[in-house]
Amino acid sequence: MKTLEQQLGNYGLYHRSKRNVLTHFFGIPMIVFAVLCLLARIELTFTGYEINGAHVFILACGVYYLVLSLSLGLIMTAILVVMGLAATVISELSFHEWLIISISLFAIGWILQFVGHYFEGKKPVFVDDIVGLIIGPLYVLAEALFLLGLYRDLEQKIETISGPTKP
Repeated sequence: MKTLEQQLGNYGLYHRSKRNVLTHFFGIPMIVFAVLCLLARIELTFTGYEINGAHVFILACGVYYLVLSLSLGLIMTAILVVMGLAATVISELSFHEWLIISISLFAIGWILQFVGHYFEGKKPVFVDDIVGLIIGPLYVLAEALFLLGLYRDLEQKIETISGPTKP
């Protein structure tokens, strides 16, 4: 399995334009929330407990993120849990309202992604590596933390692999 630095560095190779990274700050959370909204409508019973598809998704992603990095994994999992709680509320709306909200967020999020990649002049990472779909949210979190002056050593390791961002 690739390390956190390798995963984020590879993702960064496709995201050197600051405009592309900016579109990802909005697009990726919208897509993730939309997916959670869609999955939250799937009701499951596991050992007597009522859960939904969003819970399963959050658990799977959370475990993967925690394996990559305990600290970033905890932050990302906490964000996903909050998003999952909100998604569960959306999933309880009427079918029509739930579907319109979920599909609209999903479509707008992807439009933002593709606009960003137009600015970048590169295809999205998931075209070459499907794991990029799971790494994207962690990349956005890392970039946000870098803007706050945190995780400078990780930022330097990523830039060693992918190079610095450009205007």
